[in-house]
Amino acid sequence: MPSRDTSPGAGPSHQRTPGSRELAAAAGVFALLADPTRLHLVWLLARGESDVSALAEAVDAARPAVSQHLAKLRLGGLVESRKDGRRVVYSLPDGHMRRLVVEAISHADHQVTGEPWHD
Repeated sequence: MPSRDTSPGAGPSHQRTPGSRELAAAAGVFALLADPTRLHLVWLLARGESDVSALAEAVDAARPAVSQHLAKLRLGGLVESRKDGRRVVYSLPDGHMRRLVVEAISHADHQVTGEPWHD
């Protein structure tokens, strides 16, 4: 019988041991986030939706490069886009991605600053 995740906040659909399909999908998420610019973009989107121009300025990268990164993230299902007049606005589709990126950046902050680990 599969083990159950009893961690706080684990919903019924997330309580089973992951199979090969879930593990492969999760590895794909980490592969997309392995690029610092894409990780930065997702971190920014965790704070709120934004368009390409604002994101390009925030990550100090050329707009075409940011557009390519966002296209990869969108194709990977990590971000969503919608038209707002002539602008394309990007956002995160769910709280899982937001929490994953915030936790990863928080973990990195402890590594960089030497602050003690905590729950």
